[in-house]
Amino acid sequence: MEKVLDEAKQGNTLVLEAKEANSKKLYIESYGCSMNFSDSEIVASILVDQGYNTTNLLEDADLVLVNTCSIRDKAEQTIRKRLEKYNAVKRENNPNMKVGVLGCMAERLKEKLLEEEKIVDLVVGPDAYKDIPNLLKEVEEGREAVNVILSKDETYGDISPVRLGGNGITAFVSITRGCDNMCTFCVVPFTRGRERSRDPHSIIAEINDLGEKGYKEITLLGQNVDSYLWYGGGLKKDFKNASPMQQAIATTFAQLLEMATLAQPKMRIRFSTSNPQDMTEDVLHVMAKYDNICNHIHLPVQSGSTRILKEMNRQHTREEYLELIDKVRSIIPDCGISQDMIIGFPTETEEDHQDTLSLMELVKYDFGFMFKYSERPGTLAARKLEDDVPEEIKKRRLMEIVDLQQKHSAYHTHKTVGKIVEVLIEKESKKSDKEWSGRTPQNTVAVFPKENYKLGDFVLVEITECTTATLIGKAVGYSENH
Repeated sequence: MEKVLDEAKQGNTLVLEAKEANSKKLYIESYGCSMNFSDSEIVASILVDQGYNTTNLLEDADLVLVNTCSIRDKAEQTIRKRLEKYNAVKRENNPNMKVGVLGCMAERLKEKLLEEEKIVDLVVGPDAYKDIPNLLKEVEEGREAVNVILSKDETYGDISPVRLGGNGITAFVSITRGCDNMCTFCVVPFTRGRERSRDPHSIIAEINDLGEKGYKEITLLGQNVDSYLWYGGGLKKDFKNASPMQQAIATTFAQLLEMATLAQPKMRIRFSTSNPQDMTEDVLHVMAKYDNICNHIHLPVQSGSTRILKEMNRQHTREEYLELIDKVRSIIPDCGISQDMIIGFPTETEEDHQDTLSLMELVKYDFGFMFKYSERPGTLAARKLEDDVPEEIKKRRLMEIVDLQQKHSAYHTHKTVGKIVEVLIEKESKKSDKEWSGRTPQNTVAVFPKENYKLGDFVLVEITECTTATLIGKAVGYSENH
């Protein structure tokens, strides 16, 4: 649940400029969190070198890949429907088409998809993308192809991702893979393996390359970015066994953040996702020190009840979380804070639910991602806890959480009316082709008349009105970052 799902992006078909020498066609669709979309760019980069160009026409594809998510049951059901669609097209139009499943769902349901249901030709886990060319050869020779082995050291740091379907302005840069936090509701440790960090030099090289290509904003990406720790390679859990020299020169997330900021001082830097138990004060001081680090932290809490947090195996209490919020507010007064919340976790009582509502009143998040609890097979909660909160109660509690979040979101947008904020222009407004849309450093969407401004400009916008989630205003000039 700590992986934020942008519903507007789900099922996006990713397309890049064709290479004349390439004759095969790849159709690649992505579901889930930002990490999955980033992984699809890595896969595309590997397959471009294997003679594939991307297409957004399913019927034309030689190879169809779907990058999958296992975080919610709804996501898996959506992907199953897409697999049915692929196979219908394969039967009716293109019998030579190959169908593959990538990512988290591939790792979790490998035998079922490949052997029992026989609806895919290859299954590739999150750490095995470099093996796709070999797996495709196995398929061509009539054999089933599967590699879901989880790696202790694969970070794809040596692959420069092809930037797919983006706007040429913002990009994700992956810094960690896997997760060691065994939250009882989460499948990530089982589908993406143990936590390991990427070489900081390869990260900075990728950021510099994006800067040279004109990108204006990057998001450092990981299941838990605050836990980033590079000491020459290897799993984070093995750091205690590293040599004294390795430990002395290790790079932490705060240090990496500063390196990225200094490498590209005109580029906006964001990061996601943070974990309350791992966020350290030095990260906050780095954020406060540099203007190009966006003042926004996505800080999932999941519940306002210490009892439920313990059931979830979250390594923090309600009180510790609120202390961290106080630190954020004192060091970065104008920081936007967003949340993830799970409603109806097993054994959640009305008192626990009220604890969550009261925590939200204390924090007043800018925005959030709120879900009813969905039991995921293989997780510790599924094995040990009964999903005992009735569906109707889950629905009612979710509605109360969402209503309160909308109230707080409106509080923050109304507070911004009359102020001048910096906005990076990312795209046209959904509602009008005469307006630009972009985000403030606090990650709030703002729209304003186009005038003579263009995509990628850093613009100062005077906010004149707002909705619950969107700022509306008029540009008054370029920002210093321009």
